[in-house]
Amino acid sequence: MSDPIRTAVDLEGEDIHWDPAEGLSYGRYLKLDTLMAGQTPLTDEHDEMMFIIIHQASELWMKLCLHELEAAVALVQRDQTRPAMKMLARIARIQEQLTQSWAVLATMTPSDYLSFRDKLGQSSGFQSWQYRCLEYRLGNKNAKMARVFDKEPAAKARVMAALNAPSLYDETLRFAARHDMALPTSVVEREWSNAYVPCDEVEAMWREVYLNTERHWELYEFAEKLVDLEQKFQQWRFNHMKTVERIIGFRRGTGGSGGVSYLVKALELRLFPELWTVRTAL
Repeated sequence: MSDPIRTAVDLEGEDIHWDPAEGLSYGRYLKLDTLMAGQTPLTDEHDEMMFIIIHQASELWMKLCLHELEAAVALVQRDQTRPAMKMLARIARIQEQLTQSWAVLATMTPSDYLSFRDKLGQSSGFQSWQYRCLEYRLGNKNAKMARVFDKEPAAKARVMAALNAPSLYDETLRFAARHDMALPTSVVEREWSNAYVPCDEVEAMWREVYLNTERHWELYEFAEKLVDLEQKFQQWRFNHMKTVERIIGFRRGTGGSGGVSYLVKALELRLFPELWTVRTAL
């Protein structure tokens, strides 16, 4: 008979021994020494540590988003939408974590931030190559935003690859066309680096899907995953905007952007536009 499962209480007071020769440790596996050495505040201000960790954690979550998104796009290209849906659902849940991070950052007051803001120079979230790749792969193609990385060849290469590749929405529409949905060639074969332009034929296709869900269940289900993903992405953007407004008001951003005014405009962008407009057309 096997031993019963032991709880944390059972282990209290035990001399837990680990021999490095016996294998990989928790710290080594996660490279915690490297991870924990990455926080180097430029000032002695208390809140700067929190500011750094929030942004580093966000970059880790975005790394996972990109990992899931690239795999999901590859699956859609192979007509395997069902496993791709799991990955899209995971990205949406990650977006919830990213959204929650703004609540932590919002515990910093304007005076807290101003005590070290000048030390940040021109560093800005605009310079996050992972965020730019994420937006490009989701479909927000704006080639001008890639110029930020002109002096960082490795980052520029990654960003340009994302800009020039079909987005998740592009691949979704190509999948629909391969499954006998009527779509114009200008949609399924276009210059991928250009911003997607909504068209009536795509909205009509989604209308057919939503009005005949049993016939088009796979596309219908996938469409709702896309809507969920974009909603979470917009919530992340909205909380970002409100947190910036709460902390710096309508000051310009450290990277030279309009700050809140820029973030408000970003809220108007749609990644999967016809999936929203079709709701009025049903």
